[in-house]
This record gives sequence, structure tokens and C-alpha cells, in this order.
Amino acid sequence: MSGLWPVHADEADGRSDAAFGRIERENQLILRAAGEGIYGVNAEGKTTFVNPAAERMLGWTAEELVGHDMHARVHHTHPDGSHYHDHECPIYAAFRDGAVHTVEHEKFWRKDGSSFWVEYTSTPIRDDGVLIGAVIVFRDVTQRHEAAEKLRAAHEEVDMLRKRLELENAYLQEQIRIDGNHHGIIGRSAAIQQTLQQVGLVGPTEATVLITGESGTGKELVARAIHEASRRAQRPLIRVNCAAIPSDLFESEFFGHAKAAFPGALRDRTGHFELADGGTLFLDEVGEIPLALQGKLLRVLQEGQFKRVGEVRTRKVDVRVIAASNRDLKTQVRRGHFREDLYFRLNVFPIHLVPLRERIEDIPLLAMHLLGNASKKLNTGELRMTQGDARRLSLYDWPGNVRELQNVIERAAILARNGRVRLDLPDVPATNGGRRGPTIVAKTQVLTDDDRRERDRNNIVAALAASGGKVFGRGGAAELLDVKPTTLASRMKALGIRPVRVDHRHQETEQRTQ
Repeated sequence: MSGLWPVHADEADGRSDAAFGRIERENQLILRAAGEGIYGVNAEGKTTFVNPAAERMLGWTAEELVGHDMHARVHHTHPDGSHYHDHECPIYAAFRDGAVHTVEHEKFWRKDGSSFWVEYTSTPIRDDGVLIGAVIVFRDVTQRHEAAEKLRAAHEEVDMLRKRLELENAYLQEQIRIDGNHHGIIGRSAAIQQTLQQVGLVGPTEATVLITGESGTGKELVARAIHEASRRAQRPLIRVNCAAIPSDLFESEFFGHAKAAFPGALRDRTGHFELADGGTLFLDEVGEIPLALQGKLLRVLQEGQFKRVGEVRTRKVDVRVIAASNRDLKTQVRRGHFREDLYFRLNVFPIHLVPLRERIEDIPLLAMHLLGNASKKLNTGELRMTQGDARRLSLYDWPGNVRELQNVIERAAILARNGRVRLDLPDVPATNGGRRGPTIVAKTQVLTDDDRRERDRNNIVAALAASGGKVFGRGGAAELLDVKPTTLASRMKALGIRPVRVDHRHQETEQRTQ
């Protein structure tokens, strides 16, 4: 302490001892009655007196403190554990600069090595104008500090939940705007009854489900039914179309990324897994996930942990996964395109959806349900369908399944006259190979998944050829195939088809994406 205080230390010590003795004698009753801790220090930082409240709070007796360096005993360490130098101490500063110092959010240390939060005031003491020390009044504010910390943590949690709800709401609103799918699984066929039974069995569990079936058979509808039958029904069902995600963005889409993690990452982004925390994640077309990312997906499924791109922090999630594919994943595993361990992890409870052509008895029921939805959506008033219409619908092969039926019914509602729908379907029965749009591949009795994909690819190529390479708009391939432009774009991407505008003198209309 030498060198920090004024000269004439012996004189100052004598005057300070006398002054502090007088203060203690004159205020004895107040010092004993006060609930706050009170003590004095001289200009050398040595303790001159300690009241009973200070003794109780600090665990030291007055005899153990008086005459000793008070800072070294009770104020030697910052709240973060770092060393607190005495020349930085506001208590000692009072008798250096002559100012009153009031401090909050510091810690005093007890004799037993424990600490507690305090706020204190250090008031300088003068004797004939000479600074001789300070009197310190302090109180234990641990409960107040802990309450403030709990309040701050609660505010942070509320803010996190608010942001999460905003994300979920934005996602759900977008899904409502894009999808508009009918609600409920419609049908009375044995296949539909079996599907409903499977949903009822697996829904309340936490099992991972793999839904397979041709495109348009209602895999998302079944996934939603499973989610609604689970304990997670109050949390969101987050849908990810794996076929529509560029391969270099898969990790960011699934797990999110930190700001500046890569060029273009202008802010932190929440991934689908984090968004689905506590709910269900529906991975549509799971067979399209790049092989390099499948291992990371498997880790999340097994451990419930992931890292955002560009972060070292590991995050935990509680997500139930429902996967869907129109590809034969067993075949993909044999060909080395899909991890076997991931396949087994997803295929805990398989549900296969049969195509619409194999449950003909459901077609009239579905058509009436979809017609009611279409009339409400298009505000056409009440529409009716005849038995002849139902018979024509049942004769058609429906390569696009329920999704194609929905499009046909909606178009029939638009073309309706005097409340009577007008179906726009080929007159050729399904048994004679009827198809919507251009038919390229002859109908076969049995098709493998790869055969079906090649058939679909050839059909799209033919539509592009017929439209001169035009994908969207009037006369485009999407109109010829009777599918939404966005759906066609997604299929073309999945099948590696890139449209090329051509002159009619040329036959080449597309090439595989390299």
C-alpha cells in the first residue's frame, strides 16, 4: 500500500485512529442496530472497526479483521473470478479522491471461501480537511441479483419462443398458401382401411415412419395424419421437399447456418430440424438426399444433435422424422446410392400407399370430396356430377394419382355450366392404355421403379418436344401434362432434364444435366 497514500503516514495513522475511535464510540448504538454491514478503513486500507451485521455476513469476527487489509480479506476477487487489484478498488478510491463511491454488482468473500452479491457505498472521512480513510456501508443483494437473473433468462426464453413462433407461423402460412391439400384420407377400399389402421397404430408412438408409393398418392396427407395422431400434434409439422433443394444447400437447409458461414450468408438462419424441434419433420423424396449428407442426417436421427454450418456449438433437438419416397430405397441401397444404415433407421414402420388405379372404388368418393373443395375455392356455387362422370373417372388409369384427379376436378369446376361439371378426359378406357397428355412408352404389366422413372422422363421429354421446349404458359409442357408448372420443374430437376428451346426442324429437345 505504500506509495499510494499521502506522506506523513505516522501522523495520519494517529489522527485516523483517534477519529475512527471517536466515530465508533459516538455511533455505537446505531452500529449495533443497523441491518447493513458497516466498517471503517484508514488511509492505509487497514480495518478500524466492524459492526455486528458485517461480522454475521462476512463470517469474520471484528478481532480477526481490525488492523488487517480489508480488501485482501473480503474484496480480493471480481465476480468472474479474476484478481481484483487494490488500486482499482472503489472503496479505497474514496480516501484518495475524496469522492463518495457507490457500486452495485460486486462480490464480497466470506471467511469460509464462499461469496455473495453486494452493493456498497464508500464515504471518505476527513479530519481537519485531511483524508484519513473511509466508512463503508454494504448490504447483501444476492436474492435481488438472482431474481434479476431469472427475470433476464425468462425474457430471453420468451424472446426465443416469440421468434420461434414467428418462424413457425410464417412457415405454416406459406404451406397453407402453397398446398391447399384436402384434409382427411378419403376412401373405403381395403387399401385405405389398412392405411388408416397403420396410422392409428403408429401415430401415438415416437417411431420413425417411411411412407412409400407413387407420386401423387397422398404421402404428405398420411404424414400429416400420423402427426395429428401423435403427442406432437400441438407442435408444427415441417415439410421438406428434398428433391427441390440444391445439393450444395442441403446442410444449410437442414441444420441452418451462422452469419458469414459462406458467401451470401448475411444473417443467422434456422434450419428445418431446429424449426421442427418438439414437432415432426416430414422428409419428402428422402431418396434425393446426397450421399455425402446422409451420414449427418443419420447422426441427428440417432443422437438428436447437430451443428449449424459455420458454428462449433452443438445443438440438441427433439424431432420425430417421417420420410417418404416414390423410389425403391432397397434398390438404391444395393446400387450404393443410399446408405443401408440410414435406410434401416428410417424404415422402422413402413407404410406403402397403393396407386389410385388399384383402388377404383375410392375414385367417386374422392372426386365428390375434391369437387366440394373446388367449388368453395373457385366460388362456383353448388356443382353436381353424374354417374356417367363417375364411370369415366373410374375407367381412367390416373398415372398422376390423387394429385392428377384433383387437377382434373378443379378444371372441370372451372368449365362447369349450369352447375354441371365438364370433365376433360380421354375417351379411351384405361384398359386400352388411356393417358393424359402425350403417350410415349407402351403400357407394361410390371414396371420397376427405375422403369417407371424412365417412363416419366420420356413422357416429359415428349411433352417438351411437343411444346417446342416451352415449359410454362399456354401450350407449354406443364399444360400438356396437366400438372402445375412448379411440380413439373421439380420433376425435371429430379430426373435431370433441362429444357432447350428448339426449332421444329430439330429433334433434340433436351439433354441430361451434367
